[in-house]
Amino acid sequence: MSRLESLFRKTAEQTGWCILLLAVLPVALRLALWPFHPAPTPAGGDDFSYLLLGDTFAHFRLANPVHPMYRFFETDFVLQEPSYSSIFAPAQGIVLAIGQTIAGHPWAGVLLSGAVFCALCYWMLRAWTTPPWALLGGLLAVAQFGPLNQWTNTYYGGMASAIAGCLIFGSLPRLSTGGSRSAVVLGAGMGLQVLARPFEAVLIGLGVLLYVLLHTRRRSWRIMAAATLAAAPALGFMLLHNHAVTSQWLRLPYMESRDQYGVPTTFTFQALPTPRRQLTREQQLDYRAQSIIHGDGDSLASYVERLGERLRVYRFFFLPPLYVALLAFLWRWREARLRWLVLVTLIVACGTNFYPYFYPHYIAALTSAFVLMSVAGLQQLRRSAWFSWAPRVIVTLCAAHFMFFYGAHFARRPSWLIALERHEAPNYIGWGDTEGRVEVNQRLAAEPGRQLVFVRYAPTQLFREWVRNAAVIDAAPVVWARDLGAAENETLRRYYPDRTAWLLEPDVFPPALARYHLELEPTPEAPAPPQTKLAPSPKQAVSGEQIPELPASGFVRRKR
Repeated sequence: MSRLESLFRKTAEQTGWCILLLAVLPVALRLALWPFHPAPTPAGGDDFSYLLLGDTFAHFRLANPVHPMYRFFETDFVLQEPSYSSIFAPAQGIVLAIGQTIAGHPWAGVLLSGAVFCALCYWMLRAWTTPPWALLGGLLAVAQFGPLNQWTNTYYGGMASAIAGCLIFGSLPRLSTGGSRSAVVLGAGMGLQVLARPFEAVLIGLGVLLYVLLHTRRRSWRIMAAATLAAAPALGFMLLHNHAVTSQWLRLPYMESRDQYGVPTTFTFQALPTPRRQLTREQQLDYRAQSIIHGDGDSLASYVERLGERLRVYRFFFLPPLYVALLAFLWRWREARLRWLVLVTLIVACGTNFYPYFYPHYIAALTSAFVLMSVAGLQQLRRSAWFSWAPRVIVTLCAAHFMFFYGAHFARRPSWLIALERHEAPNYIGWGDTEGRVEVNQRLAAEPGRQLVFVRYAPTQLFREWVRNAAVIDAAPVVWARDLGAAENETLRRYYPDRTAWLLEPDVFPPALARYHLELEPTPEAPAPPQTKLAPSPKQAVSGEQIPELPASGFVRRKR
């Protein structure tokens, strides 16, 4: 054994220091990129809706009252009635609210959640394997889900659900020795998963119930009772949030959105929803896109085909060299606990296959389980007489892979990043200002007083949402409003007489921002000038399928 391996083993035994190391490392590595990669600029309806959710919680509210001028503020994934609220589940909003409260910026909550996940990944692995392998798994988690990952560099994230998965999968093996304490941790994890992804919580709950019945036997009812009590506060919070947003205890916000706007669309075995609200042109485009992906019905053949296509999305959870370790993991099929791990993964995969859309954060609760699979595969190779050398090679390649891409970003050379961009998935770290948002935001921030921005979309608008408002709209430095035409716009200008009015045309590049002059205002239906140059498409997040073109509206954004 080399001195390096000996030091690594001794370090792995120091639980407290390992947890601290794995918590600090992803934050320090991401902040080291700050000069070229500052806090991500929110872009699109998903980010905006989650930021609204976080801002609402930061104001110690569960929902916001309906604004009297709400027709100007219609935007993706936001309810205007019966309350002004995000349509999403509360967990990520809590994360953003924590960051906004303790550090003044919601992204601090994203960084903190990443730190907690990497630290808890080590804690979870300690229940399944030895300390050195647990520490190795934690370092792999930092490399894959740390500074370069999509979840770290957006606001819609996946870390809240990933943390819940750590608590769940880390507590189950401890039930045989930890008693009620482990059951409480299990319940806390299930409660957090309910707040993050309610449907996936049901799927994982089925797997948890199976594990408890098979491996705890006579004590299973006590464990389930303790876990249920521990999950009760989260369930209560969910009910309160539902009632505040939708006025019904059991009606989730996204269900209200589906009833009003037709999005998010239904499961593939359900009929398409029919909006009962008059949609804006942009909302109609989003509804059409989701309807196309949903299709007219589902069949066994289409279900199986969709399941196969989505296997590539699972690459998000593994560094490429670990694919070999996954193959080796299959050789451990005889171990009952690892068979259960595969079973619960299949339950979640088959259940979420009823979604028309599929993104990695949908199954984020399985993240630590995938790390465990990688570690178990490396262990199997280490035990092999023929391939005992393979884990060192694989780990070295993982380290080289991470250092190569991290070094490219740290070097701050755009030409390198452009060349590497298509090879970088599933790493995702925004850079540059491809939509001109930073420049617009900086210009508005530099203006004295408070601002009112009318957003006029072009007929060729390509799902680049700009209307984003805070929880308390009237108190915000900038209010973003839809351009509804001269007469309607005047009513909002009279409502905000102390604000400087602007007109933003975001579908040219760079976006055209100018003082709003009523007498020079063209009609909203006026086509864009022939010489207009459309903004380039931003770097897309990892997705599960291709979206077809809409006949008259360009390419369709993929729903997160």
